[in-house]
Amino acid sequence: MDKEEVKKLVYKLVEDSTGKKKLKQTDILKKISADHGIEKDEVKAAVRDLVDAGTLIFTYFGGSFIEIPPKE
Repeated sequence: MDKEEVKKLVYKLVEDSTGKKKLKQTDILKKISADHGIEKDEVKAAVRDLVDAGTLIFTYFGGSFIEIPPKE
């Protein structure tokens, strides 16, 4: 699976959990790796790319979570 597809899976997972549950990076790594058989390093790189691009952000509230940035 190429990196763009992994990024789409990560974004979809975060989008689907918005308003239901805040996801930690480890939650995303475990879920995507288990469901799609992708190495955790590849998922971690995809998360990093999405955060660097501003598509996803880290938030801190009793831990660090990955979320979609609020719309302006």
